[in-house]
Amino acid sequence: MIEKIKNQKILQIINCLGEYLQGKETAIILSLISIFSKGHLLIEDFPGLGKTSLAISLSKALNLSFGRIQCTNDLLPTDITGLSIYNKNTGEFEFKAGPLLNNIVLVDEINRATPKTQSALLEAMAEEQVTVDGKTYKLPKPFFVIATQNPIEIYGTFPLPESQLDRFMMKISIGYPEKEAEKKILQEGSSREKLYKLTAVMDKEEIIRLQDEIKQVYLSDKIINWILDFINITRQDSRILLGLSTRGGLAITYTAKAYAKFRGRDYVIPEDVKEMIPFVVPHRIILKEEIVSKEEVISSILQTISTPP
Repeated sequence: MIEKIKNQKILQIINCLGEYLQGKETAIILSLISIFSKGHLLIEDFPGLGKTSLAISLSKALNLSFGRIQCTNDLLPTDITGLSIYNKNTGEFEFKAGPLLNNIVLVDEINRATPKTQSALLEAMAEEQVTVDGKTYKLPKPFFVIATQNPIEIYGTFPLPESQLDRFMMKISIGYPEKEAEKKILQEGSSREKLYKLTAVMDKEEIIRLQDEIKQVYLSDKIINWILDFINITRQDSRILLGLSTRGGLAITYTAKAYAKFRGRDYVIPEDVKEMIPFVVPHRIILKEEIVSKEEVISSILQTISTPP
């Protein structure tokens, strides 16, 4: 995927982070696509593969504030949003912000948090605000959640509801590094401390400017109709219990525009859409039976629709 990236600023970020996150270029690119699409990212993967390092390095390279939430089943909504504390000197309650009020928030093992706490997180993801003691506090811009969950742990977890899964722009896995990359990691040891000293490549103003430019990337009616055909088939396919929502369709268009911009174009081509669908769609649909994988179903649907020229 990295060989297709032409935007010099994005390449600079990828190369900068690639020095510390060996073999994770694809995960870096997909994370950047989510950020510049103004969406949130869900990483489903095993422990120890660099999820925290990825979040920290992104915050440093983009000069954004970073907060981390380690989810447990006794985590309360106020633990993540913050709470009002009485100041006896002033005689007033003062709001003490929680980790959620940062630009990039890593929510580790999100499926270990109770539904009540997940609801507080959902408000932040959906509305870019938190409500504490009847008062609403706007979150900083840009705001981006990286949530993680372990794919094989079931005990003590609370599966994410479809409404919350739908709020994640993309779902990815980092995967194990290639042998040579892993060898380098074993030789040099952890690079976590070095990540905190990363020099910023972009600032908030540049991020917001690029996000606005991505909005203007041209999407033809032919490609929009093609995406609509794909969405409608997911709703009618006999193998699928729950098809794509309109929000899912928007996620496809947003990520395709961002990917097109990264590739140095101001217009979307079908290839942009096809490459984003595997990361945007599977977590949004539910199959009636798990006889075949979601990826196989999605691939077969794409084959039934003629690709626009």
